[in-house]
Amino acid sequence: MPWKGIKDPYKIWLSEIMLQQTRVEQGMGYYNRFIKAFPTVRNLAQAYENEVFKLWEGLGYYSRCRNLIATAQRVSFELNERFPETREGLLSLKGVGPYTAAAIGSFAFGLPLAVVDGNVMRVLSRVLGIKEPIDLPIVRKKMEMLAGELLDNKNPAVYNQAIMDFGAVVCKPQQPDCGQCPFHRKCFAYQHELQASLPANSKKVKSRERFMYYLILEHGGKQLLRKRMGNDIWKGLYEFVLMEKDEPQELKMLKRLSSWGIPSSGIQQQVVEISEEIVHQLTHQKIRCQLIHIKIDQAISLDGYAWHKKNAIRQFPFPRLLTRYLGW
Repeated sequence: MPWKGIKDPYKIWLSEIMLQQTRVEQGMGYYNRFIKAFPTVRNLAQAYENEVFKLWEGLGYYSRCRNLIATAQRVSFELNERFPETREGLLSLKGVGPYTAAAIGSFAFGLPLAVVDGNVMRVLSRVLGIKEPIDLPIVRKKMEMLAGELLDNKNPAVYNQAIMDFGAVVCKPQQPDCGQCPFHRKCFAYQHELQASLPANSKKVKSRERFMYYLILEHGGKQLLRKRMGNDIWKGLYEFVLMEKDEPQELKMLKRLSSWGIPSSGIQQQVVEISEEIVHQLTHQKIRCQLIHIKIDQAISLDGYAWHKKNAIRQFPFPRLLTRYLGW
């Protein structure tokens, strides 16, 4: 991993933000592309928002990208391009929590801060026999205190990297390599055959199902788009004309422009394509989506949407659901 062993707080911060809720294999390419496009925090701070979102496209959890931009601008313009060198200072940055602050602090500045990620919590839970659900805040706090007590204060970066790698390579979520584990004689989970049930989690949040329909409306080589606002998913990304319903809709309804809030009197239309249903799974949401592409013979106006040339819309950042359909 290109960020291992480096002392540059910008690169450490960038890698940690990208790897939140993302597999290393997936995040690696994004990290390399970001570093090539924005080699310094000032480069990132001065970039256009759409440019950053476009590069982030497909990585998901877009609030991380918004926080990334905000923190880059603060570090660059308010802190003279220097990341804070204290835990409190790092925690004041948008999108930086205890884990990320500890990672930056220990790896970049040698601060005696214990990194507590999923790998570390799994090791502590199994070895020490912590049966409480690790997703509860009070248990998370307990884990952070234990990790701090176990930390090698003289070599925090080496220790943190070692225990994270140990959790990733030996004490794995599935089929841990207990035969190679130096702790198996003392490991509570191994002694009681509880590797599969530790660490424990509280009951999972029920997934929400949403029915989203998109109209790709085209006229004169242009298509109608808008930028998503509000506090819903995909904020800051672009989309076609959207209709969201509580239940599945019939195709004949999707073909009627009036169903999309578009006056259809006097408009000639041609249905180009209707997609199959696309299922897009998010953490706590399942999106069931269908797209219909219609050409019309005259321009119309629709509140919140604007016409853009077809050959230019690839420059806009879109949700992964839409780029999959478009084949980007």
